[in-house]
Amino acid sequence: MSLFLLVIRQLAEFEAMAASKKVMTREEWEKKLNDVRIRKEDMNKLVMNFLVTEGYVEAAEKFRMESGTEPDIDLATITDRMAVKKAVQSGNVEDAIEKVNDLNPEILDTNPQLFFHLQQQRLIELIRNGKVEEALEFAQEELAPRGEENQSFLEELERTVALLAFEDVSNCPVGELLDISQRLKTASEVNAAILTSQSHEKDPKLPSLLKMLIWTQNQLGEKAAYPRINDLSTAILEDPAV
Repeated sequence: MSLFLLVIRQLAEFEAMAASKKVMTREEWEKKLNDVRIRKEDMNKLVMNFLVTEGYVEAAEKFRMESGTEPDIDLATITDRMAVKKAVQSGNVEDAIEKVNDLNPEILDTNPQLFFHLQQQRLIELIRNGKVEEALEFAQEELAPRGEENQSFLEELERTVALLAFEDVSNCPVGELLDISQRLKTASEVNAAILTSQSHEKDPKLPSLLKMLIWTQNQLGEKAAYPRINDLSTAILEDPAV
């Protein structure tokens, strides 16, 4: 966090410099890092935001007790949200839809795209389990009418039904719909919708800050050579190549 703020500050300082790069030694850079002060409370809020948004309810509860940081959402609702997410990831889409409606019926009533994607996932699961006749009937009765009202829905429906034309899905151009990544994509969409309905950010702040850090380092790197983080997993400062 402190490095991120420092990089932004340095970027502003170097904006008016000439084309030749300024070289910052490790000693100079670390001194600037040490001069940056971040409140522990803000760091704790950042951690809590990540735990709550990603659904780590037990970790969030322990962190609340240890740090005194109160979440901005009822932790009990995280368990319900994670149950929905787990149901989709397991292919139990009907169960997921019921759980969403138990949480808040307006989520699906006001989000036709999400509801379509859940129904599309139901169709994919029927195809995965070899229930061809049931899949065709479901597609015709539940999804086709929505496709008639929305061209993008129709295109997605056609892609999904195309799975039935291939005995070997490994040769199917839309075979990725049967990958676990498709379940995860749908589960993530549902998770975001539930968070939005609870007036909470749908994405945690921490990954966005890391992306911003990378962008800012790249911008600063055009104007100065300085120790930077190349591996976010270790956060080790690496000396610049001069």
